[in-house]
Amino acid sequence: MREHAFLHGLYEDAYFPDHVVDKGRDILVRLCERIEADRPADLAALYALTHAATEEFNDLEAEFEAAGSEIETTAREEIGEDFWSVAVAYGFEDADHEELIAPRDW
Repeated sequence: MREHAFLHGLYEDAYFPDHVVDKGRDILVRLCERIEADRPADLAALYALTHAATEEFNDLEAEFEAAGSEIETTAREEIGEDFWSVAVAYGFEDADHEELIAPRDW
C-alpha cells in the first residue's frame, strides 16, 4: 500500500483543500501501519481499526468546513473505496464495505 495514491479523486477536485485531504491520507497511512504492526486476527479486529480511522475522518469535518468544503457524498465514496482497498490489500476480501467505514459502537 506504500505506493497507493490515497484519496486521489479528492486531490483532483479543487473543492477539497489539499492541506485537509493530506490529513485524511495520513489517517489511511496510519491505518495501514496499524494493520502491519499488529495484524488483525479476524474481521472484528479489522473493523475495530477501521472504525477508529472513521472517527478520525469525522473529526476532520470542521477543518473541511473551515476551508469552505465538507465531507459529502463524493468524499465519503472516495474514502470508502480506499478503506476497501486497504482491506483487500491485507487479505480481508470478505469485509463488508459499509462496516469498514462505520463509526465505533459505543
